[in-house]
Amino acid sequence: MAPLGDLLVLMKVRLNALVVFTAAAGYFLANYGPLDVYDGAIACLGTALVASGAAALNQVAERDIDRQMFRTQDRPVATGRMSPLGGRVVGAGLGAVGLAALAYAGTPTAVAIALATFVIYVAIYTPMKRKTSLATVVGAVPGALPPLIGWTAAGGSLAALAPWALFAIMFLWQLPHFLAISWLYRDDYARAHLPMLSVIDTDGRMTGQQALVWAAALVPVSLLPAIVGLSTPAYAAGALALGFAFAALAAYFAFRRSIASARLLFLGSITYLPLLWVLMAATKA
Repeated sequence: MAPLGDLLVLMKVRLNALVVFTAAAGYFLANYGPLDVYDGAIACLGTALVASGAAALNQVAERDIDRQMFRTQDRPVATGRMSPLGGRVVGAGLGAVGLAALAYAGTPTAVAIALATFVIYVAIYTPMKRKTSLATVVGAVPGALPPLIGWTAAGGSLAALAPWALFAIMFLWQLPHFLAISWLYRDDYARAHLPMLSVIDTDGRMTGQQALVWAAALVPVSLLPAIVGLSTPAYAAGALALGFAFAALAAYFAFRRSIASARLLFLGSITYLPLLWVLMAATKA
C-alpha cells in the first residue's frame, strides 16, 4: 500500500467521516445567528484530526491484535510498513493539530471535550478491550462526544438540555451498531482472544437481547430534541418512525441471531443515523 494509503488507514478516515458529520450537526444546531462557515469547518476539521490521532494510537497499541484478525491484518503498523514510533508520532501530531484548530476556531470548552474524547479512547477504552466486553459501553462515550464538541465550538452551553439529548442519541445508537459488527466478525474477535460479548455469549442470546434493549431505549430518547425545543413536532414524528424501524431490525436480530440478521441491523444503523440527523437539522426550531 502507498504511504498515503497507509496514512488514511491509520487515521480511519472513513469511520471518522461520521465524527465530522455529527460535529457539524452539533455546530449547526447550536447556532442561531449568522452561520460562520469558516470557523465551523475548521472546528469540524479539528475534531476529525483529534479522532484520527486517537485512531492512530489505538492501532499502535493493538498491532498484535490486528495481526490476528483478517479484517485488520493489513493495517500499516500491524504489517510493519510503519513503525510503532512512527504511528505514535503521527497520532500525537494529529491530536495536537486538531486541538489547536479547535482552540483557534472554537472555545476552551470544545477543546476540553475533544481532549477528553482523545484520552478516554486511547487511555481507557483501548486497554479495556482486552479485559472485558464492557469496553463497548465505555467506547460509546468518546463516540458520542463529537456533537458536543460542535455544539460548544459554536458557543452553545452545556448547561442546556439540548446538547445532552444529542449525546444520548449518539451513545445509545452506537451499542446496537457495534453489537451487530461484533456478531459479523465474532470469529475474528475470537481469533484475537478479545472478550467481546459476541465471543463469550456463544448462542448469541444475550447479544441479541442487548441490541434490542439499546435500540428500544433509543426510541424515546430520540424524541428529546423535540421535547427540549431543539426541533419541531415534525421531527418527533419522523424520529418515531425511524426508531421503530431500527428497533424492529434489532428485534429480528435478537430472534434470529444470524449473519444475515446482523448485517441487516448494521445496514439499518448506518441508514438510521444520518436520516435522523438530517431530519433534526431540517426541522430545527
